[in-house]
Amino acid sequence: MHKGRSPEPLDFFIWTVEDVGLWLEDINLGSYRQVFEDNGVNGEYLESLSMFTTEQILRFIRRCHMKWGDFITLCKELRRIKVACLKGEQEVRRPWWAPSCLSVVFVRVARRNRQSRVVSLKLEP
Repeated sequence: MHKGRSPEPLDFFIWTVEDVGLWLEDINLGSYRQVFEDNGVNGEYLESLSMFTTEQILRFIRRCHMKWGDFITLCKELRRIKVACLKGEQEVRRPWWAPSCLSVVFVRVARRNRQSRVVSLKLEP
C-alpha cells in the first residue's frame, strides 16, 4: 500500500497489517512486527485497544509476548497520534498513488475528512 514508506498517522484507523508493521519499526517496536502480523493486528484493532478491559489487555500482551514497558510505549504512541489528529497537527500529504494533478483536491478532501474524524474521536468515552 505504501511502498515501504511509513503509513500516514492521520489514517491510523484504516492501516493494514503491513502499515502497523511499518509503524512499529518507526517507534522502535519492530521486534513485535511479525507477531502483530501473525495476529492480524491492523489499525482498527489498534483503535479498539482504548476500549479493552484489563483482562483483554492482559490477553493481548500474552498473545503478542510484549513486555509491559513496550505495551506502555505502544499506548503512548497511539495517544500521541490521536492528540495530533484532534489538534489538526497531522500533515496532509498526497498519497504516492495519486496523480499530482489531484493534489489540491485530495488535500481539501483529506482536511474535511480529518474534521469528521476529530468529531468521532471527541465522542469516544
